[in-house]
Amino acid sequence: MESTAGAGQLLAISDLHISYPENRALVERMRPGTDEDWLIVAGDIAETVADIRWTLATLADRFRKVLWAPGNHDLWTHPKDPVTLRGVARYEHLVALCRELGVTTPEDPYPVWRGPGGPAVVAPLFLLYDYSFLPDGCVTKDEGLAYAHGTGIVCNDEFLLHPDPYPSREDWCRARVAETGRRLAELPEDLPTVLAAHYPLHRHPTDVLWHPEFAMWCGTDLTADWHRRFRVRTMVYGHLHIPRTTWHDGVRFEEVSVGYPREWRGRPETPGQPRRILPMEVEPGDRGAAPAGGRGRGGTR
Repeated sequence: MESTAGAGQLLAISDLHISYPENRALVERMRPGTDEDWLIVAGDIAETVADIRWTLATLADRFRKVLWAPGNHDLWTHPKDPVTLRGVARYEHLVALCRELGVTTPEDPYPVWRGPGGPAVVAPLFLLYDYSFLPDGCVTKDEGLAYAHGTGIVCNDEFLLHPDPYPSREDWCRARVAETGRRLAELPEDLPTVLAAHYPLHRHPTDVLWHPEFAMWCGTDLTADWHRRFRVRTMVYGHLHIPRTTWHDGVRFEEVSVGYPREWRGRPETPGQPRRILPMEVEPGDRGAAPAGGRGRGGTR
């Protein structure tokens, strides 16, 4: 495992969605606070490989280290993207792109942060979801999807995120969970971890969603104990577009998304500012309440 020492901060951000010109401008303005800062990018950069490349190249040129975990938008096979790879082939293409740029991926050795607040293993993860975060009253995936279609709240993954060569996204998720869990179990037991994924490891952050049926596309119960099992200091995630801090079993969960312009324009904070993960600056307790009821996702996304 790679190590670093000295000053600096471990920072995180997600859901940059740079297809929006306003969000691209946020990335153009983004700078580290020190020459030693690391930046976690927890998915949903953009829908095209060209935009993902531009973003990661820009950030890798500014930060000491950039670590990337894929989001669902990054993995879409979108009609506007000339790169038509699907599923695992698209993910592997993005991993190769990151390695070309010197960006750490979920397939690389996990580096150790030895700056302020360290040491801690920093692990970008790719895990997906398996429809186990079902709406109340639903027992099966089919029931959950039928309910979601009835409300009109259906994730665009159903049309754009292909699991090839796996038969389903949940099969791909289970394979990712098994392999990632094996790797995390091999880490030194004397080192805490910072785990960074696009989806939260535990379901509790989805409790504030305006549309609870959207939770089906937000993670898996297979990782519900990972924050305890793998000595997690902070679990970094995005996807929900509800930036806030929660604590579960004494473990900090940090949602670090930027979101769409219509969302961040209504927040008092300066948009596009990475969240500091280490050294820690918050105490146990919920910081940063969600917008009334959580993320308002309408239609199909």
